[in-house]
Amino acid sequence: MGKGTKSIAFYLMMILVFGSLMYFIVKEGESQQVGTAVQTMQNAPQTMGEGFLVFWDSVTRHIQSSMGILLLQIITILIVCRLFGWMFQKIGQPTVIGEIVAGIVLGPSVLGHLLPGVSAFLFPLESLGNITILSQFGLILFMFAIGMELDIGEVRKKLKETILISHTSTIVPFFFGMLTAYYVYGSYAHKGTPFLSFALFIGIAMSITAFPVLARIIQEKGLTKTHLGTISLASAANGDITAWCLLAVVIAIAQAGSMLSAVYNILFSILYILFMFLAVRPFLRMIGHIYHNKEVIDKALVALMFLLLIVSSYFTEILGLHALFGAFIAGVVMPGNIKFRKIMTEKVEDVSLALFLPLFFVSTGLRTEIGLLNTPELWVMCGIFIVVAIIGKFGGALFSARFVGESWKDSFYIGALMNTRGLMELVVLTIGYEMKILPPSIFVMLVLMTLVTTFMTIPLVSFIKLCFKTREKIKEHQVCVEPADGIFKVLLSFGRAGNGQIMLDVAHQMFARGKNKLDLTALHLTVGSDVNPLHTDNFEEVSFGPILYGAKKLGMHIHTRYEVSNNAGQDICDIVNNEGFDFLLVGSGISMSDSPDDIAATRYRTSFYNRYFKRFKAPESWFYPGALLKDKTKMFIARSNCDVGVFINRNFVKATNTLVVISSEEDLFLLDYTRTLLKATHGSVGIVAKMSTTTPGHDQILKELWDFVSSIPQTQLLPDKDLTPGLFNSYNFMLIGYNTWNDVSEHRKEALQKMPSTLILNKNRRSSSDN
Repeated sequence: MGKGTKSIAFYLMMILVFGSLMYFIVKEGESQQVGTAVQTMQNAPQTMGEGFLVFWDSVTRHIQSSMGILLLQIITILIVCRLFGWMFQKIGQPTVIGEIVAGIVLGPSVLGHLLPGVSAFLFPLESLGNITILSQFGLILFMFAIGMELDIGEVRKKLKETILISHTSTIVPFFFGMLTAYYVYGSYAHKGTPFLSFALFIGIAMSITAFPVLARIIQEKGLTKTHLGTISLASAANGDITAWCLLAVVIAIAQAGSMLSAVYNILFSILYILFMFLAVRPFLRMIGHIYHNKEVIDKALVALMFLLLIVSSYFTEILGLHALFGAFIAGVVMPGNIKFRKIMTEKVEDVSLALFLPLFFVSTGLRTEIGLLNTPELWVMCGIFIVVAIIGKFGGALFSARFVGESWKDSFYIGALMNTRGLMELVVLTIGYEMKILPPSIFVMLVLMTLVTTFMTIPLVSFIKLCFKTREKIKEHQVCVEPADGIFKVLLSFGRAGNGQIMLDVAHQMFARGKNKLDLTALHLTVGSDVNPLHTDNFEEVSFGPILYGAKKLGMHIHTRYEVSNNAGQDICDIVNNEGFDFLLVGSGISMSDSPDDIAATRYRTSFYNRYFKRFKAPESWFYPGALLKDKTKMFIARSNCDVGVFINRNFVKATNTLVVISSEEDLFLLDYTRTLLKATHGSVGIVAKMSTTTPGHDQILKELWDFVSSIPQTQLLPDKDLTPGLFNSYNFMLIGYNTWNDVSEHRKEALQKMPSTLILNKNRRSSSDN
C-alpha cells in the first residue's frame, strides 16, 4: 500500500471513529434535556420548506442588525464614492469633488428626496452615530497624514517669500467672513450662539485652503518643480498651519463661551504644542535617523507612532481644541527623515483615504439638506457667501503675490490655486456644525461654497492660461517647437524602470550615429491623480535609476522628466507635439510583452472577454482591468506630429542581425533608419520584400532595394517573401512599418510569437528619419 493510500485510509478511519463518538455524546446529552430545551427541539423545523423559512428569518434579522446595516452602508458608500470620483476625474476634476458630491447624493438632498424608503432603510437615524464615529476616526488618521505631508523645513525656507501671500490670503477672507457674519447673525444664527463664536467660524471657513487638493492639482499640471508650484505649495502649507492654529483658538473660544474664559484653554494648548516641538520632536528625530527603512520598522515602532497620535488627539480634545488638531500636530512633529515619513504615510493613507474618508463625505452629505434653501432669499444668501469667499481668498492671494513681485500671470495662478478649499473646508464646517455654532441652513450654504470654489480651480487655471496667451507667447512657442538645426530630439517614454535602460539601448543604437546631434529626454509618468506628493521623489529616483546608470555606461547625456498624469497616452502626445520632438519612442505595453506574468494577464483578459462579453458583440476594448493593458500604438501614431517608434522587447541586447520588412513604397523610409543603425552596431541586415508583382511601384521599390544592398556590404535582399518562425529565428531585431505590422499581425499571429525584438515605425508629417 502506497504512502498516499495509507494517508487516505487513516483520514477516513479518524473521521469514522471520532464522528461516531461525537454522535454518541450528542445522544447522551439530549437524554438529559428538560423543560424549554425539549420544547425547542419539538418546535424545530421538520421539513426543508420550514427550514428555509427559519433561514430567511435569520437573514432578515441579520440584515437589519446594527452590524449588518453598518456593513451595507460602507459597501454602498465605497461603491458610490468611487463611481462619482471616477466620473469627476474623467472631466478633469479632483476625485475628492466627486466623493463630496457622492455624499450629498446619498443624503436627504437626493436619495432621501427621490427614494425616501430606500434612504430610511439604508441610513436609519439610529445608525448614523456609527458612521460619524468611524468618519471622525478616519479624519484623525487623515489629519495625521496631512501633518506629515507638511515639511516644516521647506516652509521655513520659503517663509520670507510666502508669509505675506499666505497670511494676506488668510486674513482678508477671514475679515470678509466676519463682516458677512455680522449681517446674517440676527437672521440665521442659533439664538443661543454667541456672536463671537459664530463670526469666528464663518471667518475661518472663508480663509481655509485645501493643501492636499492643491498639491495634487499642481502635480497634475506639471508645476511641482516650477517657481509657481513651489510658491503656491509653500504658501498653502504656511497658510494651513496658520489657519489650523486660528481654528484651535476659535474652537477654544467657542467652547469656553468668551475670550476671557478661553485664556486657560489657549495657555495650556500653547504649553502642549511647545512640549510636542521641544521635547517630543527631538526624540522622534533620533528615531527617524535610526529607523528609516521597512526592514527595521517593526510593529512595535508603528504601534508607538499610533499611540502618540491617539494621545496627542486625546490631549487636544480635553483641552478644548478638538482631536483633529492634535492629530495634525502629531503628524507635523514626526521625524523629518523623508524615508520614515513615506513609510508611515503609506501605512496610514491607504486606509484613511480609501475607507474612512468616503464615510466622512457621506456623513457630511447626510447633514447637507439642500432643500433647506427653499426661498429665493436663501439662495441669494448662498450666492453672497460664494462671492465673498472667492473675492476674499482669490483677491487676497492675487494682490499680495503681485505686491511681492510675482508677475500678473503667476499672481492670477496663485490666487486661483489658493482659492481651493475641498476636504479641509468640510472638516472645519463639520466641527462648527457639531458644536451647534453653524445652523443647518448656513452649513448647507458653506458646503455649496466649498464645492463651487474647489470645482472652479482647474477651469479657472485653464482660463487664465488662455487669457495670457499673448502674441509674444505664441511666437515664442512657435520658435520652441521648430527643431533646432543639427539637433535630433527624441522623447523616450517608459513605464517600468527596467524597460527604461533597454529602450535607451535601442535609442542609442538607432540614433546615436546619425548626422544630427542626439538630444534625448527620458519621460516617466505615474498614472493617478491621488499620488501623494511626499512619494513622488522616491518614485522618480526608483524609475530613473536604471536608465541613468545605462546612460553613464554609454557616455550619453540624457534629460529626465517625471510627471503625474491621469491620461498618460494623451499627455505623452501633447508633450511631443508642443515641445518640438522629432521622434517618439515608446514601449508596446503588456499586450505585446513576452514576460510570463504579462502573457498570463493578457490570456486571462482574452478568455474573460470571450466567455462573458463576446456573445453580446461588445468591443474588446471595453474590458481592460486597467489602463496598463491597453495597446496605445494606434493612438500614439495617430496623434503625434513626428515619427513614432513602438518597441516590442524580446530580450533585446544589441541589434547585430536585423530583419527589415518592406511591403510597399511607403516602407522605404525604413532604409534611412537601417543605415544609421548599421553605423552604430556594425551588424548585418536582411531585407524581406514582402510584396507581389501587382504591388504599386513594384519595380521601382526593387530597384531602390538593390541599390541600397549594393551600396552597403552588410545587407542582403532575402529571396524568402513570407515571415515564418524559421526566418525570425535567424534575427535578433526587426524594423517594420506600421501599416505592414497591422497586416502581418492580423494574418501571421502564430509566426509573430517567435519574432525578435521589434521596432514598429511610422513616418509622420515631419521628416525625422533624415537623422
